[in-house]
Amino acid sequence: PRPFACGQCGKGFGKKSSLTRHLRLHAGERPFPCGQCGRRFISWPTLIAHAKAHAGSLPFTCEQCGRGFSQKSQLARHQPVHTGTRPHACTQCRKRFSSQTGLLRQ
Repeated sequence: PRPFACGQCGKGFGKKSSLTRHLRLHAGERPFPCGQCGRRFISWPTLIAHAKAHAGSLPFTCEQCGRGFSQKSQLARHQPVHTGTRPHACTQCRKRFSSQTGLLRQ
């Protein structure tokens, strides 16, 4: 059961903090800036993962293009770039996206 639902898209969450972080996506809010490059993030953990890239810690490598990632989940999100799959569809216009982030930006 996911008792905390997003009022904009209906996605459910098990914790209120997860819903709060998700709502930042809809609002375009990114309160965590990188001290090195200024890029901003929706959560502290995503900022930390980004900082690892600055430190050169990229242990997960794409076999197709050689691009490195600091987290396995980032590599998994990158994979559709090579396969052309677009599993995320907009419920209003039916346009498809390779990532959930691309869908939310639309």
